[in-house]
Amino acid sequence: MPWPLLDRWLAAAPEPARTDWLKDHHYAHRGLHGGDVVENSPGAFAAAIAAGMGVECDVQKSRDGRAIVFHDADLDRLTAEAGPLAARSVGELTRIALRGSGERIPTLHDLLAQTRGAVPLLIEIKSHRDRPVSSLCAAVRRNLEGYGGPYAVMSFDPRVVRWFARQAPAIPRGLVVTEQGRKGWRGRAGRHFALWQSCANFLACDIRDLPSRFAAAQRARGLPVLTWTVDSAELLDRAKNHADAPIVEGEGVA
Repeated sequence: MPWPLLDRWLAAAPEPARTDWLKDHHYAHRGLHGGDVVENSPGAFAAAIAAGMGVECDVQKSRDGRAIVFHDADLDRLTAEAGPLAARSVGELTRIALRGSGERIPTLHDLLAQTRGAVPLLIEIKSHRDRPVSSLCAAVRRNLEGYGGPYAVMSFDPRVVRWFARQAPAIPRGLVVTEQGRKGWRGRAGRHFALWQSCANFLACDIRDLPSRFAAAQRARGLPVLTWTVDSAELLDRAKNHADAPIVEGEGVA
């Protein structure tokens, strides 16, 4: 299979001016969290801003179609509530306290008001393979309209990335990739097919997979490669050698 030729044809590399800024930062994974500071919380984002780091966050869709900053599909791990986040309205969700914290679940609108362009944002859009993605993608785009700072969207789901390629092509868009459990020929083909479907401008690769032939090939032809989750000094060294920017937490921050 002529992978390089098909990659260039079906997922052209972006103009460097659109994406080179992604390489200039370390990104705090779900904000700078730990101890009493909860992931994806205003406090975690404030700590990242104070440290001059970029912010990586996760976005889910509320029952009424709003973009909510939260990693899990269910509320159980991070709050005293239970059940799927998607079953609650934005009003219900923003009244829920994050576990062990006086802070509440923020919306993407809240996060944008907090950062105000001070640091770059990576917005990972969470999806469900059996559900449409357009409503959440449109909600994210609405929130970003008129926002003055640098930002990019990304997702494991090629449909999400493709939506932005078609509906908001000016927004930098990335494909999140892991090769775990997918190391054979089928996995390799699947990564290329996902790239072609998504028309991604950059990759966010699992640090456990680096060095990776797939990531190196895309990086060589002009797609920035970010890597997650870099949580140790050893992995930070690996990221420096095989990626353009790390998404860090814990000991990886230093």
